[in-house]
Amino acid sequence: MSVDLIFKIAGIGILVSVIHTVLKQAGKEEQGQLVALAGVIIVLMMVIGLINQLFTTVRDVFRFF
Repeated sequence: MSVDLIFKIAGIGILVSVIHTVLKQAGKEEQGQLVALAGVIIVLMMVIGLINQLFTTVRDVFRFF
Protein backbone atom coordinates (compact mmCIF):
# COMPACT_ATOMS: atom_id res chain seq x y z
CA MET A 1 0.00 0.00 0.00
CA SER A 2 1.37 3.36 -0.91
CA VAL A 3 0.95 6.73 0.70
CA ASP A 4 -0.41 7.97 -2.62
CA LEU A 5 -3.68 6.14 -2.05
CA ILE A 6 -4.10 7.72 1.38
CA PHE A 7 -3.62 11.17 -0.14
CA LYS A 8 -6.17 10.39 -2.86
CA ILE A 9 -8.76 9.32 -0.28
CA ALA A 10 -8.04 12.42 1.85
CA GLY A 11 -8.32 14.65 -1.22
CA ILE A 12 -11.65 13.14 -2.18
CA GLY A 13 -12.88 13.63 1.39
CA ILE A 14 -11.86 17.28 1.48
CA LEU A 15 -13.37 17.98 -1.94
CA VAL A 16 -16.64 16.26 -1.07
CA SER A 17 -16.93 18.09 2.25
CA VAL A 18 -16.37 21.48 0.61
CA ILE A 19 -18.93 20.79 -2.12
CA HIS A 20 -21.40 19.47 0.46
CA THR A 21 -20.99 22.57 2.61
CA VAL A 22 -21.42 24.92 -0.35
CA LEU A 23 -24.55 23.13 -1.53
CA LYS A 24 -25.97 23.05 2.00
CA GLN A 25 -25.43 26.81 2.39
CA ALA A 26 -27.11 27.37 -0.98
CA GLY A 27 -30.20 25.53 0.24
CA LYS A 28 -29.67 22.47 -1.93
CA GLU A 29 -29.24 19.95 0.84
CA GLU A 30 -30.45 17.00 -1.24
CA GLN A 31 -27.76 17.53 -3.86
CA GLY A 32 -25.20 17.87 -1.08
CA GLN A 33 -26.22 14.51 0.30
CA LEU A 34 -25.93 12.97 -3.17
CA VAL A 35 -22.42 14.37 -3.51
CA ALA A 36 -21.48 12.93 -0.13
CA LEU A 37 -22.92 9.56 -1.12
CA ALA A 38 -21.02 9.64 -4.41
CA GLY A 39 -17.80 10.39 -2.54
CA VAL A 40 -18.36 7.45 -0.21
CA ILE A 41 -19.03 5.14 -3.17
CA ILE A 42 -15.86 6.28 -4.96
CA VAL A 43 -13.73 5.66 -1.88
CA LEU A 44 -15.38 2.28 -1.30
CA MET A 45 -14.57 1.24 -4.87
CA MET A 46 -10.93 2.12 -4.23
CA VAL A 47 -10.92 0.13 -0.99
CA ILE A 48 -12.61 -2.87 -2.63
CA GLY A 49 -9.64 -3.10 -5.00
CA LEU A 50 -7.29 -3.21 -2.02
CA ILE A 51 -9.37 -5.86 -0.28
CA ASN A 52 -9.25 -7.96 -3.45
CA GLN A 53 -5.45 -7.70 -3.46
CA LEU A 54 -5.38 -8.68 0.22
CA PHE A 55 -7.45 -11.82 -0.35
CA THR A 56 -5.34 -12.76 -3.36
CA THR A 57 -2.16 -12.40 -1.30
CA VAL A 58 -3.58 -14.42 1.59
CA ARG A 59 -4.68 -17.16 -0.82
CA ASP A 60 -1.24 -17.25 -2.40
CA VAL A 61 0.53 -17.38 0.97
CA PHE A 62 -1.53 -20.29 2.24
CA ARG A 63 -1.83 -21.89 -1.23
CA PHE A 64 -5.60 -22.33 -1.17
CA PHE A 65 -6.46 -22.85 -4.80
